[in-house]
Amino acid sequence: MTRVLLLVIGFMQASTCYASKPHEWQLNFQEAASPIMAELHSFHNFLLFIITAIVLFVLLLLIYVIFRFSAKRNPIPAKFTHNIAIEVIWTVIPILILIIIAVPSFRILKIAEHSPTPDVTIKVVGSQWYWSYSYPDHGNIEFDSNMLQDKDLKPGQIRLLEVDNRVIVPQGSVIKFLITASDVIHSFAIPSLGIKTDAVPGRVNQTWTKIDKKGVYYGQCSELCRVNHGFMPIAIEVVSKEEFQQWVAKSKMKLSMQ
Repeated sequence: MTRVLLLVIGFMQASTCYASKPHEWQLNFQEAASPIMAELHSFHNFLLFIITAIVLFVLLLLIYVIFRFSAKRNPIPAKFTHNIAIEVIWTVIPILILIIIAVPSFRILKIAEHSPTPDVTIKVVGSQWYWSYSYPDHGNIEFDSNMLQDKDLKPGQIRLLEVDNRVIVPQGSVIKFLITASDVIHSFAIPSLGIKTDAVPGRVNQTWTKIDKKGVYYGQCSELCRVNHGFMPIAIEVVSKEEFQQWVAKSKMKLSMQ
């Protein structure tokens, strides 16, 4: 818990901007907008150094073998069949590399799986082909969220990512998502938040996030859920805590009038 809180505080101090949606010609991850995604960025860069070193080592080794043991330089092949020292080295070094990778990997997994005490809990239900959301600790506010059709888009809204009802969450609060599905397997994924959790019928999975910058964060279903799979966007709007309370009161009033 202490580790998570320190991570959140550090991220709040370091974060200056965010990427809420994919960009044209984008090559890397979307910019981190949550503590978990910031950790995933660091882990990815760490692995990139290790992978690059391994590839360069193997490439140099192949080049050396090609030239050193070519038929011209080595017309009479050696007769030995194995070398104990080399066999120990190529067994021990990969084990050490895997241990080095496993330690930060397990640490990130622990952070992702053990959420702090949530300020807001949101239940997410995936259906063909839309998302349903409810706020069980805020008067059971419930609504469906469907992708906006091209004819309904307003200037500045993003085609295939904008929805008719956004998920509203307060800025700087711990948000816990309870995720399931009503028909087939879906996947609740918001890249800039580091969230990608399967929605499985008959099972409730959970994840969490904490977003410190106001704005709209987009995602999509990332599980092949049949013909309209590509038309299940997710839009999470982060507002101030005061604006969130106003939205809750307004939503409760709408429910009472139905």
